[in-house]
Amino acid sequence: MTPPPPESIDWKRIVENAGSYPLEAFQFVREGLAHTVERALTQSNLQAHGGELLQPDNHHVTGQQLCLGLRDYAIERYGMLAPAVLQHWHIHRTEDFGRIVYAMIEGDALSKTPEDSIEDFAGVYDFDEAFSNAQLAQRLGAR
Repeated sequence: MTPPPPESIDWKRIVENAGSYPLEAFQFVREGLAHTVERALTQSNLQAHGGELLQPDNHHVTGQQLCLGLRDYAIERYGMLAPAVLQHWHIHRTEDFGRIVYAMIEGDALSKTPEDSIEDFAGVYDFDEAFSNAQLAQRLGAR
């Protein structure tokens, strides 16, 4: 998924077409995508170039990578409240991230490659497990 420039995106239409997710959920996914891309590219560049950071040409991440990045971004941003915030936005499973992403793709707020599919978001992880108190404490303690 790649974010285009935000000039003339019709967010109202995108949110209406997606169903029960509020605008804040879309903003979170957009910010989380940027966070995921930055982290993935930094890690792969450092590994591939012996610690030398190069400017990337490709800003694409898969649905699975995005789900993992959104999990991490939610925990970094909201801490122990991450599961409550996501639940408030009606996000209960990774498939919800997929619905939001594909609503953004249909509204020209994101682009995709021919290899991308909404099925890439299916069952990436279990929310109860990923956002359990033990997992949150472990991830927050690792900072």
